[in-house]
Amino acid sequence: MAYNEDAVKAKLAALNETQEAIVTVAQWIMFHRRYAERTAQIWNQRITESPPPKRLNLIYLANEVVQQSKARKKIEFVAAFQPIIAEATAAAYKGASLDIQQKVRRVVDVWRQRQIFDPACQQDIENRINEIDRARGGTRKGGLGGSLFASSASSAPPEYQALITMQAALTKAEALSRPASEGAQAEWEKFNADSSYATATLPGKAGKLGGLLKILANAEGAVAETLKARKSLVEGLEKLLAKNKADLALEEQQLRDINSRKVDAESKKQEVEASILQGLVPLTNNGTSGSPDQDPPRPDAEPLTPPPVESITPVGSPKGLVSTKGADIIPEIPHNSEAEPVAPPFESLSQTAVLMDGPGNMNMTATGSNGALPGLAIHPREASPMESAPKRRKMSKSAEVQDEFADFQDGSGIDADVEAMLG
Repeated sequence: MAYNEDAVKAKLAALNETQEAIVTVAQWIMFHRRYAERTAQIWNQRITESPPPKRLNLIYLANEVVQQSKARKKIEFVAAFQPIIAEATAAAYKGASLDIQQKVRRVVDVWRQRQIFDPACQQDIENRINEIDRARGGTRKGGLGGSLFASSASSAPPEYQALITMQAALTKAEALSRPASEGAQAEWEKFNADSSYATATLPGKAGKLGGLLKILANAEGAVAETLKARKSLVEGLEKLLAKNKADLALEEQQLRDINSRKVDAESKKQEVEASILQGLVPLTNNGTSGSPDQDPPRPDAEPLTPPPVESITPVGSPKGLVSTKGADIIPEIPHNSEAEPVAPPFESLSQTAVLMDGPGNMNMTATGSNGALPGLAIHPREASPMESAPKRRKMSKSAEVQDEFADFQDGSGIDADVEAMLG
């Protein structure tokens, strides 16, 4: 399609908010870059005639054109849009909804970040938008987490809210002082360049000087307000800086303490591990073992072996009666069931004499305290016919026993009553 004004207006009228439509129109416009200045003028005219949603689409289109042109180092469209972009952006921002205003601010932030326009042009765009916000008396929140040239104090931490207020006051003062200062500078240069001042009458000179003084006084007041706001901001920043420096020193000390404790704990841990490897038990501060108490000693268990059986032989009996030798020969004596029990021929048997009368039979004769035998006897049982003749075993006396009772062999030394019993 050939380039003409009607074609450009048709393209802008058919523009919608989709990315595809914006890129298509932008490529067509950049193709006809030799008509960049005329295209920018038609675009600006379309901004003033369109409703707010269409204005946002035109802002998107201008953003695509100027960014792509600068990326390709084709400055025709940047130079064409720079004189009109501030007024057009303010027109698109004014009267729009909060959502559209945030989107416009987001585009302006991108221009600042990527330095699409000159700093003066960028500052002019931001000042115009701020003026609209102040005139409306409302607060706004910048896009992408807040604008770079203004912010809302409600979303900031408490320690920064005062600084944000000071920064807002400074921005407002700058917006008023900059035009006044520039106007005063221009009037001063104009006054010095006025050749008619030398030939003017005194009342005329007084009038010119009075007007110049009024302009200079206004500029002086505006600059003074800016200076005051900036000093307040610097003081607030210094206080915040001092507080952060103090906090920094405290945190550094805390870090050193923590590192020292960590090193101490690591050293103790290594000592404990070394003690474990060496089989040692470290002692605590109170001198007790840091390990759990050892098992108590086992109690003395009662042996399973039964106690020894008490000997039937009375205490004090001669050793020859209860001891036998493996070499002694025990003669076998035929069993006589009618034989009377015979008392042992010694006096030292004081309690009970025990004689083995065959296998399993035992004759027991008790003696009194005086050694006499009262005749109490336990007779052996009768042998059954089927049993073989029982064998009586007699303990052989050793030579020592025989020598001990040698004095009694002739019957001397025996009491009369014992001798009567023995017959």
